[in-house]
Amino acid sequence: MTEDAGAMRTTGFGMGVRVDVPFADAVERTRAALADQGFGVLTEIDIAATLQAKLGVELPPQLVLGACNPGLAHQGLQIEPDLGLLLPCNVVVRSLPDGGTLVSTLEPAVMVGVTGQAELQPMAAEARDRLRAALHTIAAG
Repeated sequence: MTEDAGAMRTTGFGMGVRVDVPFADAVERTRAALADQGFGVLTEIDIAATLQAKLGVELPPQLVLGACNPGLAHQGLQIEPDLGLLLPCNVVVRSLPDGGTLVSTLEPAVMVGVTGQAELQPMAAEARDRLRAALHTIAAG
């Protein structure tokens, strides 16, 4: 994994980019880049606020955006009606200690892989390509 600003960072289950902008700016960029790729944000979870309220712990800002591309979701649900258990795609915006922000997303192939249905792989590949394009846009500013 690399932590260089703008460079794609990958794990076995996700991908992301580090941007040297404040958290609020990264959230704004993320919403815009997702919209440009046909994703709507269905859910929003403020991890830091939730853990503060429930456990009294302080964490740097961290937001989980539940992003959904309606066309891809519809295609997938036609193949596997229980696919909704794996939706939406989580996109995490997390403040880093040095003032930068990390924007990352789960690899869609990992999500659909648990179904064992190969027919879902083309939709997962398209979702990955769209999410990767969004991450590149976020990195480019």
